[in-house]
Order: sequence, then structure tokens, then C-alpha cells
Amino acid sequence: MLGCSSAFQRVAFMLMAPKLKAQRLHQIAETGAEQLVKKARTMSTESSMKDAFSKYADYLNNFNEKRERVVKASRDITMNSKKVIFQVHRLSKDNKEEVLEKAGKDLEAVREQHFSRLMKELQGTDFWKLRRAYSPGVQEYVEAATFYKFCLSGTLFTLDEINATLLPLSDPSLEPLQINILDYILGLADLTGELMRMAIGRISDGEIEFAQRICQFVRQIHRELLLVVPQMDDSYDMKSKMDVMLQSVIKIENACFSVHVRGSEYIPLLGDDAPTSYLLGGADVE
Repeated sequence: MLGCSSAFQRVAFMLMAPKLKAQRLHQIAETGAEQLVKKARTMSTESSMKDAFSKYADYLNNFNEKRERVVKASRDITMNSKKVIFQVHRLSKDNKEEVLEKAGKDLEAVREQHFSRLMKELQGTDFWKLRRAYSPGVQEYVEAATFYKFCLSGTLFTLDEINATLLPLSDPSLEPLQINILDYILGLADLTGELMRMAIGRISDGEIEFAQRICQFVRQIHRELLLVVPQMDDSYDMKSKMDVMLQSVIKIENACFSVHVRGSEYIPLLGDDAPTSYLLGGADVE
């Protein structure tokens, strides 16, 4: 009986073997198909992620290259704007027209050659992301332009007037790029330091009236900015510049006061009633 049972089992196994083999092959085929589908999905996902990160890499590379160009343009603006300021400091009552004519041409060159490069890089882009890269150059340009305008006409070069001079440099098809109010105010704060040096120099040369006009002008700027600064965002740069501005005002006032008081102790040169002929020395205005 046992031998018969084992014989039947072998026969049954032989009959079932083809079915089992077919089922196994089917399972293997299904597993292989699933693996191929998963692999295809993985490759598709990796490809899309690679494409996305390639775009991010291209954006960052282009942004960094643009930033380097903006920094270079800002440095050129800073350097050449300082040259304009140095030129204006050569001003005296004997060479005013010559010095200011040269300074005006230099300022125009800064605008046409260097500021135009900066505007081409920034116009039509999210320029606020690059503000730290170009802000120093813009502030220096504002300082030079307002310093020149005051020495030329005794008035303040307003933000609207400065932006009007930059408008021809903009691409008409894009929104005009203009100097923002924050950079203008920071540049205006630096202007008072240059005016202080100018006032001290004019007093040394006997141009007391011009120094007094500078004193009144700087006082007015400081008084107006005292009203504006509290409304601005917390800015360490502005706070430090306001402190420096106050020191400039005090120095100009002390110099003018010293000349006024000590000048009353001297008599004019013989035969000359002009107040600028008083005996003024460098030590009197320090």
C-alpha cells in the first residue's frame, strides 16, 4: 500500500509540475515587469530632479556672475565719484568757474560711462537682491552730485532731479531704474562731511560768508533728517551717519563762531573795509 501511495504521489507531482512551472514563470515575469516599471519611474524621477537642479545651478551661476559685474561697476562709480569730490574741493573764489566746469564734465562721465553699466545690469531684474552690491557706489554718486550742485548753485540736488538725469540711460522698453530713497538719504548724510571740510577751507581763505551759507545748509539737512530717520527701518548705517553728521554741524558752527568772535577783536587792514580782510590764521578756525 505504501509503495502504491508513493507512486501515486510521484504521478500527481509529475502532472502538477508543468502547472507549477508555469505559475513560477508567470510570477518571475510579473516581478521582472514590476522592477522594470519601478526602475523606469526612478529614472524618470531622477531625470526630472536633475533637470530642476540644473536650472537652479544655472540660475545661481548667472546670478553670481551678475553680482560680480555689479560690484565692479559700483567700485568704478565710487572711485570716479571721489575724483569729482576732490575736484570740487579745489574750489576757490578765483577759480570757481574753471573748477566747477571740470567737475561737471567728470560727473557726466561717471554717469555716462559707469552708471549706465550698472543700470544695464539691474534694469528689468529683481535689483533689491543685489542692493548691498551696488549701494556703496550709488551713495558715493549721490554725495558727489549733491556736493557739486551745492557749490554750483547753493541748492540741494533733489532725488527727483538726480533720477531725471539718469532717465535717458534707461531702456525705454523696461521700467526705469531709479535711485531709491534710502541710498539717497545715506549719500546725503555723507555730503555734510564734505561740506564741513569745504567750510573750514573757505574760512581759512577768508571766505566767511560762503562758510556761513554752508553752516546754514548743513543745519537744515540735519534738522530735516532728524524728522525722517525715526520713520525709517532700524539701520545701523543711518544711526552712525547721523552721529557723524552732528559732529560736522558742531565743527562748522564752532569754526564760524570762532571767526565771528575773534574777528571782532581785529581791525581791517588799512584802507580796506571788507570783512574778508581780517587777520585770520589757521589756528583760529581749528
